[in-house]
Amino acid sequence: MTTEHDQSHESDLSSLRERADRGDADAVDELIELAAELGDMRELRRLAETGNSTAADQLIELAVEQDDLGELRRLADHGNSTAAEVLEELGAE
Repeated sequence: MTTEHDQSHESDLSSLRERADRGDADAVDELIELAAELGDMRELRRLAETGNSTAADQLIELAVEQDDLGELRRLADHGNSTAAEVLEELGAE
């Protein structure tokens, strides 16, 4: 069941995505912040894959919070040294 609150967040994300895709750096920052608050790993992953290091850092933080070792491994396998360090610290490699 989708609530009005969920629809509001999706509308916010959609608007921010459009602005970010047009090159609005403030919108990118807001989008990262909102996605992190919502625990939206998919959105953070999308932004991280464009080379945004802030999004990657937030994705790592969220993966740690959710004990998502698979996501950390995926990031490490794609060359993210921070994710590799976190995995090493967790003793999970």
